[in-house]
Amino acid sequence: MNNKKVLIAMSGGVDSSVTVYLLKQQGFDCIGTTMRLYRNETISQGNFKTCCSEKDMEDASEVAFDLDVPYEIVDFTDDFQKQIIEKFIKVYENGGTPNPCIDCNRYMKFEKLLNIALEKKCDLIATGHYAISEYSEKHGRYILRKAKDLTKDQSYVLYNLTQDQLKHTIFPLGNLEKTQVREIAEKQGFVNSKKHDSQDICFIPDGDYFKFIKKYTGKTPQEGNFIDENGKILGRHKGIISYTVGQRRGLGIASDAPLYVKKLDMANNNVILCKNEGLFSKTLIADDINLISVEKITEPMKIKAKVRYRQKEQPATVIQIDENRIKVEFDTPQRAITKGQAVVLYDDDIVVGGGTISETESDLS
Repeated sequence: MNNKKVLIAMSGGVDSSVTVYLLKQQGFDCIGTTMRLYRNETISQGNFKTCCSEKDMEDASEVAFDLDVPYEIVDFTDDFQKQIIEKFIKVYENGGTPNPCIDCNRYMKFEKLLNIALEKKCDLIATGHYAISEYSEKHGRYILRKAKDLTKDQSYVLYNLTQDQLKHTIFPLGNLEKTQVREIAEKQGFVNSKKHDSQDICFIPDGDYFKFIKKYTGKTPQEGNFIDENGKILGRHKGIISYTVGQRRGLGIASDAPLYVKKLDMANNNVILCKNEGLFSKTLIADDINLISVEKITEPMKIKAKVRYRQKEQPATVIQIDENRIKVEFDTPQRAITKGQAVVLYDDDIVVGGGTISETESDLS
């Protein structure tokens, strides 16, 4: 009989519910908790596939009750506002495209969850993420690996986990297919067994970042110019934070060929446009790095890397510049590398580490 005590993050979704069930079946002493990260009145509620809503908490509570697991809600709304929402806005205002889900995992779901677990004298924390955490004798470190179900693998958004966090974290769904998880939930009659996976940023359920930032800050973004790569004015934009690198829709510019956002010139309030071929580049710099499978990259290292969640990893070489920065050179040009997004490095199915893209080829040339 397993006598280890585990604190489980319950989002109200099917994955975290099955996580609780599996751990209880394995004999763990389970405690369920949901982090309240925002209040309903701060967003426009509707039929959106987000996480962390009042309905999610009701579902989590019901599953915990069915499984006879102690359950509580902890309030981190102030921390979430300062560390996630305000950073999200700041990155947009500085010309980047943020990934708040990565920050939420880093600062909220693992850092704070582990603190709660230690206060409750728990041995471990667990979440419903699709990834694998284990100790590697070969590496002499805890490592993070891709999930068995590659269509659901979430290792990309977990690259910031520290050695201490990985030591105390288990991912019971890492070796399961999503279809198996659904089957378990349906067999147990969980209230959320057919619930859709969350897809949107929780605090912007309608996906309108421009409207959210405008309302949150009370500022009306200043209009400016669309220009081409030679500086020719092509038209007017409605506010620079409305655009992201690679964007085509909503530009409203007549052209003989499709135009895309290549770069945001924050200093001059210009949005630089180009044709599709102008979006490709090979080199980036990332800062705020976190390395998992190695303590330090001491020489050029051949890896595979990806610069967005749904991208397939691409062959590249990484060099560590200093304690906080890496340079990644792809073998072939990649489309729309975007500041503010994460680059994550892989060695086969093992996460080497990653960082936040701070400079792209257009900045370095």
